[in-house]
Amino acid sequence: MGSASRGHRVRGVRLPLGREGARGWRQNGCHDPSRRPEDAPALHRLAAATFPLACPPELTADDQRAFIDAHLSEASFLSYLADTHRVVLVDEIDDALVGYTMLVLGPPTDADVRLALDEEDARPIAELSKCYVLPTAHGSGVAHRLLDATIEIAAASGAERMWLGVNHANVRAQRFYQKHGFHAVGTKRFLVGARLEHDFVLAREL
Repeated sequence: MGSASRGHRVRGVRLPLGREGARGWRQNGCHDPSRRPEDAPALHRLAAATFPLACPPELTADDQRAFIDAHLSEASFLSYLADTHRVVLVDEIDDALVGYTMLVLGPPTDADVRLALDEEDARPIAELSKCYVLPTAHGSGVAHRLLDATIEIAAASGAERMWLGVNHANVRAQRFYQKHGFHAVGTKRFLVGARLEHDFVLAREL
């Protein structure tokens, strides 16, 4: 897409300052590795627009809204941006947010995920909690750039593995993650509103 080349940049809204990963990522051409609470409203709007795209067709609009209100609100993003164990990256075109990722550094708390990842493996790990791009930016390379930068930061932070959950019906997303080295290691349950969804747990080495 021609518009993707105008005013395009990937930047950190919240990076783990003081880590070698943050310094290395900044040297590779990305921008502003700092807390940016003023981005919370735009992140909420972006999340509200993109989360439904990853939902299976049987998930109701009410369930989607309940999840957005509980986990993707402006207040939620203010909390995420203040969390020193989270990394938020955004992709911008002409100063407008078109995609974002969220990385959570540390071991998973979900029992299904711990089982899928082998609880006896104590190596440092990070979760790709969120990876979303507006439909208008699909096919432009935004998602690939964001995920590549996020993987780089996870590795530089000291993590040796990375995992994510993806809905069992979202074949497009599964293929995207497989292209980036992820493979299925198990399943987990995921509550969206009042509906219990089932996700594949994907993981890769770093």
